[in-house]
Amino acid sequence: MINLNINQKSYEVDADPDMPLLWAIRDLVGLTGTKYGCGVAQCGACVVHLNGEAVRSCVTKVSRAAGQKIVTIEGLSKNNDHPLQLAWNEVSVPQCGYCHSGQLMSAAVLLRENPNPTDEDIDSAMSGNICRCGTYPRIRKAIHLAAEMHKKEGGAK
Repeated sequence: MINLNINQKSYEVDADPDMPLLWAIRDLVGLTGTKYGCGVAQCGACVVHLNGEAVRSCVTKVSRAAGQKIVTIEGLSKNNDHPLQLAWNEVSVPQCGYCHSGQLMSAAVLLRENPNPTDEDIDSAMSGNICRCGTYPRIRKAIHLAAEMHKKEGGAK
């Protein structure tokens, strides 16, 4: 049994230590917001936070995550009210929506590390997240909007 701390809840999973964290999250725990895209850490659909850092859960072994703090898209906020989630909706970022949980998780790390990013900062930080629908200009706009929302809230999130 492997103990996983996901979104501040503890889960005991019966998994091979080499199983990708993605499958433990989706199939064993039942949190399906994190998506499978490519399986080789190239598209970013599977991004989760492991101890505050963005990781590709499709290539992260579940044994590496044991006892660590994992946050999935379901844990980004309690009521879908993280500034990024609000900005994503306001700007109508999702088209098909498949990549956006990974996009949001990567953007959350960006804004935590750089609360006032430039376009270049955003493009660099988000370059590992592929959007097949090409909503990159809306993603950039939403990240800027979320940064402004965060400032107005006094940096509460």
